[in-house]
Amino acid sequence: MNRRAAALVLIVPMIVSTIALLVGLAQAEHTLYYRYVLVGYVKDAKGRPVRGRSLELVRDKTGFSYLGDTDDKGFYVIVARLGDESEGEALTLKTGGRSTRLVAHFQAANHTDDRGTRVDVENGRFVERAAWFRSTLANFLGTTARP
Repeated sequence: MNRRAAALVLIVPMIVSTIALLVGLAQAEHTLYYRYVLVGYVKDAKGRPVRGRSLELVRDKTGFSYLGDTDDKGFYVIVARLGDESEGEALTLKTGGRSTRLVAHFQAANHTDDRGTRVDVENGRFVERAAWFRSTLANFLGTTARP
């Protein structure tokens, strides 16, 4: 066996295993326990939907931010990358020159249910409705909410 063939025999398995590792890491980023979902509606003083409003969710610990915009119904979705270790982490939601502080509440051991909360913005006032999160997300996804 010549030197090139011998080198390929050694290098190819390393390349394949590195690619497999990277693919596995990329897939892990999309699992439930790496996501924290913020959903809600933005409405003006008359209760009408505000279309095209930008929102920003900031992880206070890291300063990293996640962005979202409202649709024609004033609805927005922001998906943040928060893992099990982020339970209880402080977050800041910003829009229209205003902001509010939130806390990421979820059961770190639960890797089955979506994690997140619902925060509506009504005439510039933030209203968290955590109990409505699952049904709102299920409605958005076109699925049935589990109790």
